[in-house]
Amino acid sequence: MPGEIQLRQTLARPYLPAAQTPQVAYVLIEIIPTQVTANVQMPVNVAFVLDRSGSMRGNKLRAMQHAVGLALDRLNDNDTVSITIFNHETAVLVPTTPASERRRIMRLVDGIKDEGGTKISRAMYAGLTELARVPRGGLSRLVLLTDGETDKDEADCLALADQAGTNGVPITAFGVGNEWNDKLLTGIAQRSGGEVEHLVRPEEIEDNFQQVVHQAQSAVFQNTSATVRLVGGVTPRAAWQVVPLIKNLGYKPLADRAVVVPLEQLEKDTRRVLLLELMVEPRAAGQYRIGQIEVTYDIPLLNIHDEKEKADLVLTITTDQALTQQLNPQVMNIVEKVTAFKLQTRALDDIEAGNIAGATQKLQGAVTRLLNSGETELAQTVQREASNLQQQGQLTSEGAKTIRFGARKTVRLSDLDLPK
Repeated sequence: MPGEIQLRQTLARPYLPAAQTPQVAYVLIEIIPTQVTANVQMPVNVAFVLDRSGSMRGNKLRAMQHAVGLALDRLNDNDTVSITIFNHETAVLVPTTPASERRRIMRLVDGIKDEGGTKISRAMYAGLTELARVPRGGLSRLVLLTDGETDKDEADCLALADQAGTNGVPITAFGVGNEWNDKLLTGIAQRSGGEVEHLVRPEEIEDNFQQVVHQAQSAVFQNTSATVRLVGGVTPRAAWQVVPLIKNLGYKPLADRAVVVPLEQLEKDTRRVLLLELMVEPRAAGQYRIGQIEVTYDIPLLNIHDEKEKADLVLTITTDQALTQQLNPQVMNIVEKVTAFKLQTRALDDIEAGNIAGATQKLQGAVTRLLNSGETELAQTVQREASNLQQQGQLTSEGAKTIRFGARKTVRLSDLDLPK
């Protein structure tokens, strides 16, 4: 039945001038789950794949053990869990087991000892094998945690991530500290359809493990996509997700002047926010319907399939210069943060290609954007790293990870200044 989600659109500039040249229009799209799905919860199958190498000793290991306990408390009794631990060898500590056995599971987790090196691929294989033992019907997640570099098996890790993606198993990869391979973990997450997170402090493991479980239980909207249909003279330039993380979604041409933006799974209690960047050809003054956005989704637990929610995209063009000066400050703030994100990610690409001067320039441009949008702390980090890059030809390990992963989190729902 319709009504499971609402769509809301907000233009960065409510009025565009009647110009003689093409101009860019930014449209913020909010996909808002309604109370219809409030009591729906997905059954969850979680495989924890946990580093127990010697470098995990002390606070890291204790935080990891406590985090597993908190995650188990969030799981329902009919959910399932497995735990694989690894150093240079792999052991399935807890085969696929109902979460109702949490006390027995925690006794085993509390007995984990740190020792040895790091070999990730065999542990990933074991975790995916455990997930495959669970009958279909639930939502599967693999949680990978490490604080170090793997031992010469990167290609195997990426191949397993491809397999996980094909089987619909997103991998959430957590890197603790600054010594892990961010390129590898990013590849694992992207290829599987999951996410990667940089955990600066061991204490962050606890909240993040709980968050993975909560997100899985809340992901009641499946096979979700947005189709944007535009009229002649309006073309798409980019489609960004800005909440919960900034991400270039890309799009696939569907037909003439129509594109599909993949959204995959939506959570019942979290708004998804998109930013569409459109190029508008010159038009006379007036109000125009320039297109339509249609969100398609399934809710298997409610036996809802291929349901659709639509909203028109409307634009006003005027010759009144006073009106054309009006800006929506919340949307413009988000545009600034997306621009800063683009500059930072392109700077990292430039560094990898050896273009230090170009990377430095982009980082300095990102600093200006971050300051303009109120992200003072991240701006200070980026400025320090731009200076390091200019003087020493490289970023610090910590700074590079902060830029790569912190830049994605600058847009918050509070930026929209909308009632809850």
